[in-house]
Amino acid sequence: MLYEGVLNKMQTELGSTIQYYLVFKSNFINFNQILDKNIKISFVDFECLNCGLHKKIFRQGFCYDCFYSSPAVGDWIMRPELSTAHLGIADRDLAYESKVQLQPHIVYLAAASDVKVGVTRKTQVPTRWIDQGASSAIEIIEVPNRYLAGITEVALKDHFTDKTNWRKMLQNDIIDVDLAAVRDNLYNLLPEEVKSYFKSTSAKTTTLPYPVLSYPTKIKSLNLDKTPTYEGVLKGIKGQYLLFEDGTVFNIRTYEGYVVTIEIA
Repeated sequence: MLYEGVLNKMQTELGSTIQYYLVFKSNFINFNQILDKNIKISFVDFECLNCGLHKKIFRQGFCYDCFYSSPAVGDWIMRPELSTAHLGIADRDLAYESKVQLQPHIVYLAAASDVKVGVTRKTQVPTRWIDQGASSAIEIIEVPNRYLAGITEVALKDHFTDKTNWRKMLQNDIIDVDLAAVRDNLYNLLPEEVKSYFKSTSAKTTTLPYPVLSYPTKIKSLNLDKTPTYEGVLKGIKGQYLLFEDGTVFNIRTYEGYVVTIEIA
């Protein structure tokens, strides 16, 4: 089977095992169904996820011009505490920013290589946790906008990492921790503005089971710019990574906006 399309982050579905789908314009691949099969990935072209033009991808699937003009990649995306829509102040496009920022957000703890604190829109639970390759996650607070979530994350960064060690995550070198117990002990670390949301937020831990037949011991990242064609046996999917038998890992999100062919033997 031969597929061709523009890479975008895999869509996921939580179940007894997480299901992974790579969706193209005219078809899709369920990677769970091709575990242990040989697949060949080949770079074809670029296609900006914003303007659709065949221009070299700069960052996050966007060409250079779109990356510096689109409201979808403003600084507040990576730094939620910079959100200003709740004040009626625009960064690039107030209508877009209001739509995204002025909705319920979750601040959470996730267990991966370490205990990580993060922020996501409520509609992105548990997708965000899966994309990061967390083994489990728990909500800390649900707040009504991105700014409140952002200042909460900043307050907790002094006590928890906000990044995942992707190598340890892919090798399944995961911290063993009781997230509910950790959550119970951090109330006093929260900003005063959000403490009232703590007790009303669910304290249920979610376990995230990935479709992995075997984890790599040594890791090498596939770089499509340097190696435009790669072939290997798929052994698992975790986070947004494909894991191959020879220790090669391929981060789909890194190559969003790349047009590829995928051939399944």
